Amino acid sequence: MIDFDDIEWVSFDCYGTLIDWETGISASIGEVTADRGIAKSRAEILALYAEFEPRAQDSESFLHYRSVLRRVMLSVGNELGFRCNESELDCLIESLPNCPVFPEVMDTLQTLKKRYKLAVISNVDDDLFAGTARRLGVDFDVVVTAEQVESYKPDLTNFHTAAARMGVDRQKWLHVAESLYHDIAPANRLGVKSVWVNRADRGGGTRVVDAEPDLTVPDLAVLARMMSTA
Repeated sequence: MIDFDDIEWVSFDCYGTLIDWETGISASIGEVTADRGIAKSRAEILALYAEFEPRAQDSESFLHYRSVLRRVMLSVGNELGFRCNESELDCLIESLPNCPVFPEVMDTLQTLKKRYKLAVISNVDDDLFAGTARRLGVDFDVVVTAEQVESYKPDLTNFHTAAARMGVDRQKWLHVAESLYHDIAPANRLGVKSVWVNRADRGGGTRVVDAEPDLTVPDLAVLARMMSTA
C-alpha cells in the first residue's frame, strides 16, 4: 500500500495516461486504411502500433519521435500491402496535438499540484509536448522528453534523468502511467512506487509485459480522491 503522506513528487506518463492517444492513433491509421479499402478494427490497428513503435524506437541511432511515427506508418503500410504517401506518413504526427485530453485530467492535475511537485516523463519531442502541455492546464515542475535524453522508455535513462532533476529520494516518488511496458516495469526495476491507470477498453497500443504496480486505478479522478484525502 502507498502512504501518500510520504510522497513529494508525482510523475506522469503523458500519452495514454493524460492524453487519449489511442483514439488518435486508431482514428488516423483507420482513415488511411479505409481510404486504401482495408477494413481494420480499433483493436487490430492498436496491435499493429504496439508492434511497430518499439521497433522504431529501438533503432541503432536515436530517432526523433516524428521519425518514429513516420517509420510506424511505413511499417503499417508494408504489413498491409501498400506504400504510404507523404501525407499518410505524417498522419500520426498531425493527429498528436489534437488527441483528446481525458476528461478528469485537468482537475486531477490542479488538485495534486496543491500538495505535490509534478513531473512528466514522455516519449516525445519537445515541441510536440509543448503543444500538448498548453491543453493540460498546469505548469509541471520537471519535464523530461525522449528528445532531451535521446532515449525512449522503458530505457532507465529517462527515469534517471527525471530523478536527478527532481532531486527526490526514490521512496518519496510516485510514478503514474497507463503502460506496463514503458513505465510500470522500469519503475519496478528502480524501486519507485507506481500507479497503473487501467482504463476500460484501453491499453492495446503498448506491449503487454508482466509488471506489478503498487496500486491500480480505473482513472485519475479515483487517484486524486485517494491522494487528496490521505
